[in-house]
Amino acid sequence: MLDYTRKFQINQEREKEIKDILSSVYVSLQEKGYNPVNQIVGYILSEDPTYITNHNNARSLIRRVDRNELLQTLVRSYLTKASD
Repeated sequence: MLDYTRKFQINQEREKEIKDILSSVYVSLQEKGYNPVNQIVGYILSEDPTYITNHNNARSLIRRVDRNELLQTLVRSYLTKASD
């Protein structure tokens, strides 16, 4: 049995790219009349790309981001803002 903690880390440039992709996907979902938060959560939980619209190439964009990277970016952003 391993007795160490794994590290997961992405660089700041990649994190900015992920935030830009997520923002674009959010806008595309909103434009099509979906609840963006619900749809993105559905995508994260299932990794089923059909939760994301094809509008503005959003589905293709979100698939460029690994789910672990997406979750890390979201958690870091939330915790950074919560501590302000």
